[in-house]
Amino acid sequence: MSGPTFKGVGQPYGGRGLYLGWYGQCLTKRSWLGYLALMNIKVPPANATTAQAKVPMGLGGVHKSLAERLAELHGEIKADGSLTSLSRIAIALYDESTDILKTFIHSSDTDSPLDHSSARLSDLPSLRDLALNGGRRIINNLEIAADSGQEHATRLVSFGYRASYTMPIQSKGIFYGFLFLNSFQPDYFSPLVIHRLRPYLDLIAQVVMRELDTVRMMQAAVKVIRQVSSLRDEETGAHLARMARYARLIAVKLADSHNLGDEFIEYLFQFAPLHDLGKISVPDHILLKPGRLTPEEFEVMKGHVVRGLEIIDMLVFDFGIDALEHFELLRDVIAYHHEALDGSGYPHKLKGNEIPLAARICAVADVFDALTSERPYKKAWSNEEAFQLLQDQAGTKFDPDCVRSLLECASEVAFIQAHFDETVYD
Repeated sequence: MSGPTFKGVGQPYGGRGLYLGWYGQCLTKRSWLGYLALMNIKVPPANATTAQAKVPMGLGGVHKSLAERLAELHGEIKADGSLTSLSRIAIALYDESTDILKTFIHSSDTDSPLDHSSARLSDLPSLRDLALNGGRRIINNLEIAADSGQEHATRLVSFGYRASYTMPIQSKGIFYGFLFLNSFQPDYFSPLVIHRLRPYLDLIAQVVMRELDTVRMMQAAVKVIRQVSSLRDEETGAHLARMARYARLIAVKLADSHNLGDEFIEYLFQFAPLHDLGKISVPDHILLKPGRLTPEEFEVMKGHVVRGLEIIDMLVFDFGIDALEHFELLRDVIAYHHEALDGSGYPHKLKGNEIPLAARICAVADVFDALTSERPYKKAWSNEEAFQLLQDQAGTKFDPDCVRSLLECASEVAFIQAHFDETVYD
């Protein structure tokens, strides 16, 4: 199902001084400090030495995740006397290729009522209208919405929330998702409260778009590298799309038992397609060989892992994005997804939990799609045959929890396969 065509709702802010926002408001000093925190910009103390002041955040400080920065800004907002009853800020992202809206990050006064949730935007007409028209939605009595049978409203009410404000995150025709605000107080989102909140909402939306655009810029750079290198291997666009979504299915299933947040799951989904980037360095006569590789050829093939890390480090350095969110997660995916639980993998022969979870997830997702995909040198296996191999090698080659999680998603796997059918080799 293709996503709707969206129209932008305004131009990004960019005025002088402390002026921010489409609404012509100026941030207070406290708001400005919250903005710097959200942008991950470290402000040296007033008594800092010149040398201390010159140390970049990415080097001298501890890089904070977007969720941590959102929580800090939430605290800054609540310090404003008129906004103390803002109880929750949450962001959901949109995957246009599947029409799926999925939870991403949040800052809440209580446990989140909607962790690891997803739904098709086409099944949510109120939100779909907001995305199409760029409006805002205010629900100052969530109990009425819950009584009408709205599932998400019911869950919010069960956690004590009574009011909701929703705005789409979009710019220049690109729809990224939604920003949700909630309060325990009925009728909270008055015109005055909304007026005070607007500059904060603008800057949150801008930072989310910046973070996502950074990841997409890297993905685009990798795609260009593949194209100019005339790469012709099994890494088709459809394979990468399916593999990333299988990884997400597994991660969502493991979320509760392994304490995985939606932020981790989303970045795993975004980074998974870069897992075999280093294959661009492997000669075609080895990469596309229809038969078994010789020991010498296999040694050359294994070198793609190190080369992939070199390329990704170079991209991050050249683009000046050393503070890329979850960069170590990306490096884990590239460096370790060919490791095996029994130590027979490569290049480091790690065993068991020595292998990062992100890599163990991607290993299962990657092998499953490779088995069920047709290649110049093999026919596609059935899902049942591929599942059986994963089960047979669970605990030796593959993480049994990851295998079990994918098997429990058989219907979702079939949907992904139908939606991302094999493409011409690209």
